[in-house]
Amino acid sequence: MQIKQAPVNPNSGSVTPPDITDVQLIGGFWGTLQDLNREAIIPHALKWVNKLGWVENFDNAASGAPYRHKGREFADSEVYKLIEAMAWDSTRPGGEKHLPVIADLTKRILGAQEPDGYLHTRYGRRFQEPRYFDMTFGHELYCAGHQLQSAVAVARTNANSDYVEIARRLADHVVRMFGVSGHNEICGHACIEMGLVEFYRLTGERKYLEQAAIFVERHGEGSLPLFEFGRAYWQDRVKVRDLDVLEGHAVRALYLASAAVDVAVETQDQDLLNALVLQWDNTIAKRTYITGGMGSHHMDEAFGSDYVLPNDRSYCESCAGVASIMFSWRLLLATGEKKYADLIERTLYNVVATAPSREGTSFFYANTLHQRVAHTEPAFNDEGVVIRGGASGRQEWFEVSCCPPNVSRLLASLGGYVFGTQENSLNIYQYMAGRIETKADQKSVVLQVTTNFPVDGKVSIEALETPPDGITLKLRVPHWLTNQVPIEHLGPESETSGNAVFVPGEDFVELKVSTGDQISFEFELVAKYVRADDRVDASRGCVAVMRGPLVYALESTDLPDAWDLSDVYVSTGAGLITDGMDVKVHLQHVERKKEASVFDAQECHGSSEMQVVSLVPYFDWAERGASTMRVWIPEVLHEVN
Repeated sequence: MQIKQAPVNPNSGSVTPPDITDVQLIGGFWGTLQDLNREAIIPHALKWVNKLGWVENFDNAASGAPYRHKGREFADSEVYKLIEAMAWDSTRPGGEKHLPVIADLTKRILGAQEPDGYLHTRYGRRFQEPRYFDMTFGHELYCAGHQLQSAVAVARTNANSDYVEIARRLADHVVRMFGVSGHNEICGHACIEMGLVEFYRLTGERKYLEQAAIFVERHGEGSLPLFEFGRAYWQDRVKVRDLDVLEGHAVRALYLASAAVDVAVETQDQDLLNALVLQWDNTIAKRTYITGGMGSHHMDEAFGSDYVLPNDRSYCESCAGVASIMFSWRLLLATGEKKYADLIERTLYNVVATAPSREGTSFFYANTLHQRVAHTEPAFNDEGVVIRGGASGRQEWFEVSCCPPNVSRLLASLGGYVFGTQENSLNIYQYMAGRIETKADQKSVVLQVTTNFPVDGKVSIEALETPPDGITLKLRVPHWLTNQVPIEHLGPESETSGNAVFVPGEDFVELKVSTGDQISFEFELVAKYVRADDRVDASRGCVAVMRGPLVYALESTDLPDAWDLSDVYVSTGAGLITDGMDVKVHLQHVERKKEASVFDAQECHGSSEMQVVSLVPYFDWAERGASTMRVWIPEVLHEVN
C-alpha cells in the first residue's frame, strides 16, 4: 500500500490524488488564503479553544478528579480538527512552527485516554453520564472520527507518532464496542465512518474498513429513536444504498455519503457507488444553492424538499460546504468525471472563501443569500461567544464552533485537491497560482502555474521538467465557459505546437507537454445573468449575476442614499457593465404606498430613473460594516425610458 500525504488515499479508482506536498500554492487567491489560515485563522482558533477550556478538558480528564466539562459534547472534535489543520500546514515552508503545539496537545490528549482506548472528555467518569448513553447527541463516535482523521494527517506528515498510537487504541476500542458482536448502534452524527476507512488506508488493517462498512449499512435500520425532525435527520430513515437524494441534516448527510464512497471503493461495491452518484446528481440538480451551498432549513440545519431553496432562510452551513467538497472529491477520484471538480470550484469560491473575514478572525457559520436586516444582535452565552450561527455578520467564535476549524483544515490541505493523475495523464482540476512538483512513473514533473484568477482569466503553465518523452496534460474545461478559448502552446524554440482550444461543454483539453514548453490562455470572465428553475419559488422573477465561478451580491452599502434593498429591481435589458472584478447593474428604485396591507397588491406611485450600481463578489460581502444583501434580485417592474 502506497502511503501518500493526502487527506484521501483510495487504493483504487479512476484518479490518483496528489500528495499535498506536490502542490505549493504561491500568492494568488488561494495562496493568500492559505497564508491567512496559518497566520490568523489557526492562532485565533487555538486561542479560543484554550480560553474556553476545551483543551483543559483533556487535562481535567487525565487528573482523575471530578470536574465540570467545558463546552458542548463535541468540543473535543474542534481540538482534533485544529491538529489536522496544523499537520497539513506543517508541510508548507514555515509550517514546522506547528510541531511543538501538536506535541503539547498530544501529551494532554494521551493523558485523557482510558486504558481500554476510550477517548472523550464529557462522559464515563465520576459525576458524568456513562459512556454511549446517548447515541443521538452524545457525539462520542463523531469525535472519534475526527481524531482518526487528524491522526491520519499527523501520520502522513510525520508530525507525531505518539498521536497516531492514540488513534490506534481508539479505533480498536470502537471495533470491540460496535463490531458484529458488539452494540448494534450508530452515532447520530456521521464521521466515525470516514475516520475508520482512512485509518484502514493508513495502516492496512482491514478490521477498520469492515467496521466502517458495518456503520454505513446500519444507517437506515432505525436503531436511533424517533425524533421531532424525523429519522432522516441523522440518516436513519432509509439505507444509504436505497436513497436517491441526500436528506436530513446536511453535514451529517454529506459526511456519511463521503464515507460510503470510501467503503464502496475499497470493497468494490459498484451498486453502492452508483447509488451515491445518483444522490449527488439529484442533490445538485434540486437541493443545492447557486453558491454551491447546501442545507435550506435553519431549524434542523437540513436539506429541504426538491426545489425548496429559500434565500433569506438559506442555511448553507460552512461545514456543509467543506463536507460537499469531501463528497465531490471522492466521487471524482472514483469516477474521473470532471463535473465534481466544477462543483468543488463553485463551493470553494462561494462558501469556503466566504466564511472567514479578510482578517481571519471572524466567521460565518451560516451563509445566507438574502440579508433583510442590516444588523441583528447575536445571542451570547455567559462566556461571550455566540450561541448559534445565523447572525447578520461574521462572529469571532461560536458555542458550536465546528465551522472555523473545518474551514481551516480544508485550507491547509487544499493543495491535495488541485490535480490528479491517471494512467497516462496529469489532470489539472483547479486553476491556482503555484508550483506542481510530482512523479510520473518515478520520473519528475515540475510545472509552474502563474495566474491571478479569478481577478482575470489569464493562466500560464510552464513545464520546468518532464520525462524525456513528455507528459500528457489534461486541463479542465470550466462549466461556466461560454466561448471557445484558444491555447498558445510554445516549445523551447518558440514554435507553436497544435491548435488546442477550450470548447464550452467539453470535459478536458489534452496536450502533450515537454520540458521548456509554455502554455498560456485567457478565460473570458463574462458577467452574466442567471435564472433559477421556476420550480424554485423563492427565486422566481429574479436573476443572479455570475462571473466565471463567482456569484455576485447586491449590498446596501452600494445603494444610493435613501434607497432600500427591498424596493430595487434590476433591468436585465440594460445589460451589465464589467471592468475586471467590478460588475455593475442598472437598478430602478420604486416607492410604495406605505399604508397598503402586505397582502394587497401594491401599486408603485413613483419610480426613480435607472442608476448604475456596483455588485460585490459574494465572498466579500459584509466586509464594510453592517448591511443588507441579496444574491437574487427581482427583475424590473416598469422600464423607464
